[in-house]
Amino acid sequence: MPQTIPAELTLDAKALLGEGPIWDARKQVLYWVNIMGNEVHEFHPATGRDRVFDVGQPVGTVVPRRSGGVMVALRDGFAALDTDTGALTMVADPEAHLPQNRFNDGKCDPAGRFWAGTMRQAEDRAGAGSLYRLDPDLSVHKMWTNITVANGIAWSHDARTMYYIDTPTMMVVAFDYNVETGAIANPKPVVHTPDGPGGPDGMTIDAEGMLWVAYWGGWRVVRWNPHTGEALAVIELPVERVTAPWFGGPNLDELYITSARTGLSADALAKQPHAGSLFVARPGVRGLPAFEFAG
Repeated sequence: MPQTIPAELTLDAKALLGEGPIWDARKQVLYWVNIMGNEVHEFHPATGRDRVFDVGQPVGTVVPRRSGGVMVALRDGFAALDTDTGALTMVADPEAHLPQNRFNDGKCDPAGRFWAGTMRQAEDRAGAGSLYRLDPDLSVHKMWTNITVANGIAWSHDARTMYYIDTPTMMVVAFDYNVETGAIANPKPVVHTPDGPGGPDGMTIDAEGMLWVAYWGGWRVVRWNPHTGEALAVIELPVERVTAPWFGGPNLDELYITSARTGLSADALAKQPHAGSLFVARPGVRGLPAFEFAG
């Protein structure tokens, strides 16, 4: 039986669609986004302060930038956000010809490239999205197509495997990954859950090479062994729409978890008043420092 790990409320944010948590080890803050609220958040666990940047449009994910500030993937493409001034600078819009699409989840790879995927905003068209790679020289490359709901992404410790989730497939797939060129190939399923517990959403990897996957509609995060497909641990949440996990804290041993309240009925919200808030668990294993955008 998988180990059961408790979680606790750490920020009663009640975001419409909380997503994309990532720890900035230099600043000791957790960045996360409220996609439909058009917000990038900078949460300071030491003080409880949650600083909010309004970016004016849906924002799918955020990553630290080596040269300062953060990079974001918005409805209208990749952009740089100056966290000192709040200034937003658009960088590239690879889907300007697809105004009904928006960017969703993404992270940086070990070489400092920013990967993020797109999806139909109304979620009403299968295969409408693609996976893109923004290189440090700000060039954009389309890496995969026929994606419906672009979600979790992570890299193995040896940088030979990229793990990826397209939610409706109910799978985590492993691509062969070339860290020198950023090329991916030969996707194969490593975790397949056709019967639930919900839709696989955001994902991170721990220091032991195990994957932590959030389940939309599943009330949980599950730790998986990608080599055997075995479920090792479960974090149970008091909210249904669990979106993404990420390790943070001074020792990278605190697992922060985002959630959503969008689309829930009044009755459902009454039963889960903290839907859309930020939670933290202490699973007894550490994560890894986040890769920063190298541009």
